[in-house]
Amino acid sequence: MNVMILAIVFIVYIFALVYVGYYAWKKTNSSEDFMIGGANTNSAVMALSYGATFISTAAIIGFGGVAAEYGMSILWLSFLNIFVGIFIAFVFLGKRTRRMGHSLGSLTFPEFLGKRFNSRGIQTISGLIIFCAMPLYVAVVLIGAARFLESSLLISFNISLLILAIIITLYVFFGGIKGVMYTDALQGVIMIAAMAFLLVFVYMMFGGFSQGNAALTNMASLYPAKAAASGGTGWTTFPTFNSPYWWTLVSSTLIGVGIGVLAQPPLIVRFMTVKSDKELNRSVLIGGIFVAIIPTTAYLVGALSNVYFMDTVGKISVDVVGGNIDKIIPAFITSALPEWFVYVFLLTLIAAAMSTISSQLHTQGSAFGVDIYGSLRKQVKQIGPVSITRFGILIAVILAIIVAFILPGSVVALGTTLFFEICAAAFLPVFLGALYWKRTTKQGAYAGIISGILVSIIWLTFVFQKTAVGLGICKYLFGVPSLIPIYPLPFIDVMLIAVPISAIFTIVVSLLTKKPEKDLVNNAFKQIDNKGSES
Repeated sequence: MNVMILAIVFIVYIFALVYVGYYAWKKTNSSEDFMIGGANTNSAVMALSYGATFISTAAIIGFGGVAAEYGMSILWLSFLNIFVGIFIAFVFLGKRTRRMGHSLGSLTFPEFLGKRFNSRGIQTISGLIIFCAMPLYVAVVLIGAARFLESSLLISFNISLLILAIIITLYVFFGGIKGVMYTDALQGVIMIAAMAFLLVFVYMMFGGFSQGNAALTNMASLYPAKAAASGGTGWTTFPTFNSPYWWTLVSSTLIGVGIGVLAQPPLIVRFMTVKSDKELNRSVLIGGIFVAIIPTTAYLVGALSNVYFMDTVGKISVDVVGGNIDKIIPAFITSALPEWFVYVFLLTLIAAAMSTISSQLHTQGSAFGVDIYGSLRKQVKQIGPVSITRFGILIAVILAIIVAFILPGSVVALGTTLFFEICAAAFLPVFLGALYWKRTTKQGAYAGIISGILVSIIWLTFVFQKTAVGLGICKYLFGVPSLIPIYPLPFIDVMLIAVPISAIFTIVVSLLTKKPEKDLVNNAFKQIDNKGSES
């Protein structure tokens, strides 16, 4: 590896980040600038930031590794990423969120819910959920990037984690959401260019699209025994219906991530950073292209890595890395691609990690400063929201690093899925009710949020096999890995259980409690049906 070239690439990249972060810092003059970019963000910047926040090293490293072990059936997630994560999110949720958020003067997602339901308690509990749950997601994204640094540069995994965390913290700490979004846009451009090249190069390496896929199909007899035992049928076919892997793919990956994206606080806040619906309309195409290229490439390349490794070392991918699927994409890139592209891809992964983690840290810091501390500021000495948010960011970084050191291998995809599902269970029914159902009451919102979280904790701890076995609490208390061993319940992920229960509680409790005050509802919805673009 040419250390000089690598040093030059990284120096140029870091200088670009520093310049963009400095520019954002100079443009950040108020709490509104720090939290939502002054609600005046360019549509291209917003779209690239949304995409770069949505698609991280978790998609490239984690789910790319899943595709290497189980196959291309995960490509259905790319379809959902585009149709649900971009089109549905922007057109049906984004515009209403932007209008209502601006009308209420919200700076964070918990504050949006709190003001919509006139409840400081809802704002506080939502902030606590975000602040406590998000270290898991930040940790797995850090792990994804650190694994590539470890594989390609032979840098200690622990040192890699610390380096990434320090760099990201600096520009989030000083630049706020503008620093996050401007650097996201820069990193998003790098990600698109590198992943597009990777896709073309890999298929050219195998002689073309049909030749590469045919070679993978012909390797069906080498399909991992572990994957076959759980219902996988090959790298280019869908798993057996109602098998454990079918349930994992459908309930965890496709529904958990593909639908759970609608309740992601950092993405919801992006809608409030633009000044009009026109910017959201323009953002759909850019965001769609971004999301179409990045995860699709990762899933295809992950699956095709089996062909390369079988041709070169006589092993399939999962055997090459000793079973840790988080190492498959790094190992393939380092072995199969030109040396110069290893540098570029390393930059891509770091960009993907930085863009997502910076958004998560900003969201955590905002939850701490605006939503948690904000509810206590009458009881404690008043501190500026930006200062306390920055303090929250530092706490969030420390928590994420600790969690990253604790988590086991092959955890990136699972950790991402769990975070998406927990957010969906807590917030999705209440968020949809806030936007579309004027009859939703404060009590109904409380019921939906609390029931979603409680059911999630119970299901993950005592029923869902992947997490229940890992935690060991169920085994310790009751002597069994799952309290409900009736198939397929131990393989059905929490999203399919907790979200419907949360929705039922939200609706029933709202109908059983007093209607919200008309003035409160009218204030929340006064901009929601406006056809004009300005709020």
